[in-house]
Formats: sequence, structure tokens, C-alpha cells
Amino acid sequence: MNVIDSCWRQTSNWAKNRKALADCAVGYGKDAIGGKFGTIYTVTDPSDNPSNPKYGTLRYGVIQDKPLWIVFGKDMVIVLKNELMVNSFKTIDGRGAKVEIAYGPCITVQGVSHVIIHGISIHDCKPGKSGLVRDTVSHVGKRKGSDGDAIAVFGSSHVWIDHCYLARCTDGLIDVIHASTSVTISNNYFSQHDKVMLLGHNDGFTDDKIMRVTIVFNRFGAGLIERMPRVRFGYAHVANNRYDEWKMYAIGGSANPTIFSEGNYFVASQNSYAKQVTKREVNNGWKNWKWRSSRDVFLNGAYFVPSGWGSCSPIYTKAQSFPVAPGSMVPALTANAGPLRCFIGKPC
Repeated sequence: MNVIDSCWRQTSNWAKNRKALADCAVGYGKDAIGGKFGTIYTVTDPSDNPSNPKYGTLRYGVIQDKPLWIVFGKDMVIVLKNELMVNSFKTIDGRGAKVEIAYGPCITVQGVSHVIIHGISIHDCKPGKSGLVRDTVSHVGKRKGSDGDAIAVFGSSHVWIDHCYLARCTDGLIDVIHASTSVTISNNYFSQHDKVMLLGHNDGFTDDKIMRVTIVFNRFGAGLIERMPRVRFGYAHVANNRYDEWKMYAIGGSANPTIFSEGNYFVASQNSYAKQVTKREVNNGWKNWKWRSSRDVFLNGAYFVPSGWGSCSPIYTKAQSFPVAPGSMVPALTANAGPLRCFIGKPC
């Protein structure tokens, strides 16, 4: 069991003390508190109304101005009619139910802070439509239509995405862009997708230099092609993740990002042209970029091309820091990636 899970999973009374989860993140998203200081709100209705959501639906909970810890009263598949705009100080906690957000537009975290998304499946997401979407109790705005990401984090901070399943969306699975920072992406299971994870808007958006993201204990499973992640400008600590047979590359970037790959487990496919873990999106100038590998495991011909010089280690506070295991331990540390089946009265 990894350090995040051992913080909360070993007790049988997790359902009576759900908010203890908020103390368990590591890395740059450590301080994301979500709805820790709010009340519990239970989703009982899987229906959706983007502009006038009713009480009991997920959208009603996430737009509230006060902190809320959002849970689910039963198993449900939520087909959103437009993108779900999540307000600050919210936790979406799927433990105790099988919760899917699928087959429609999915989650947008824009211009907010302190959001935790835990224990849900987000898959087969479609682009949103131009139309009115409520993002707070008092504001309904015209949206141009989302891209079809599972989770888009836009101009936001203190975000933690943990133990989710993400697959088969129109655009990306997780995008962290437009000067978002203080993000941890952990214990998730990614599969069956092309462009998995984007950190940084475009090569001209220099505000993304502030971005700090920790990617830890995830499983990048079967059927993934590229961007695990693809980084621009900012800093990514990629630690103790499992990579199974990417089809193009695993870790890439442009615009001089800093990437520290530490204690990961890379298994290349049989394709002799897809053995390299890394990809720079430019032909020249990248040799000064700080891309470093430490204690990674490379199997079936996988290899990492390092660049730059000087220290690449993350600058964490004491609270954010965590022990990074050798890559050989990653299969065990990621064995429970994705949503857990948790039952009340039993450890998860």
C-alpha cells in the first residue's frame, strides 16, 4: 500500500470520517482541502440541468458557494448535458458507490481552488455544446462548448485527482493549463486513449512557467498512445507510476519544461519504433532542458533520453514531501490504481 492509501485505507470507519482523506495528498497538491470544512451533500439523482440544477443532483452540489463534501447515495451513471463547472472548496467523493460520469461533456475546474476528485470513473466524454451553464449559485454564463476532456483544469490551484478511472474521451483525459498550479494526480488508472495528459496550454503561453504538478502512483495501462504527460514551461515530478506499452511515447514536452522522472516502471511495447520513453516536440535547442531520470526501471528495451544539467529534484515543503520508492516496487504501489470498491464498516 502506498503512502497516500496507508493514510486512510486501513481503518474500517472511513465512511464516518470521510474528510480524513483531505489530509492524505502528497506533492504539490498536498494543500488541496476540497470540502473539508463543509457539510456532507449526498447525490441521489443522476439527472442534469446545466442552467437550473435541482437539489440532489451532482451539479447542484458542485456550484454551491460554500464548501461541500459531495458523496453518492447509490451507484449511478451521470450523463451530463453540458460541462460540469466545479466551484472552489469541493470534494467529489465516490467511495461507497460505483459512480460514472460518461457519454456526455465532463468536468471543468476553471478559475477556482481547493478541489478534490476521488473514486469515480470518467469515460467516453464528448464535447460540450454552446449554451448557458451555471457555475455558481448566482451566475449563469454562456459557454462556447468544452473540448471533450475528462477533467480540464484551467487557471486553478490546489487540485487533487485521486483513484479515478479515465478512458476513451474525445480530447484529453486530464488537461492542466492556463497557469494552473499546485496539482497532484495520483492513484488513477488511465486506458484506451490517445492524448492522455497535457500540462501547459501552448508554446506561447509563458504564464504556465508557474505550474507545479506531481504525478504519482498512477497506472498508465493498455491502449494509450502519448502524453503521459506532455509538459510545457512548468515543472512535473513524475514518480512511482507504471507505464504499460505506450504506442508512441510516454513523457514528452516543448517550451523548456522541467521533468523529473523518479522511480517509475516503464514497459515498452514490441514496436521497435516506440521504445523511447521521451519525446521532445522540437528538433533543436532541447539539450539544455532539464529532463532527468532517477531509479526508473526500464523493461523490454525502454529507454529515457536525459538532458540539461543541475538539480532536477522537486522543491517540496516538509508536508508535501514523500518517500519515492525504487521503480521495482511500482507494480505493488499501483496495484489498486483506479476507483476502489469500498464497503461501509470494512477497510477499503
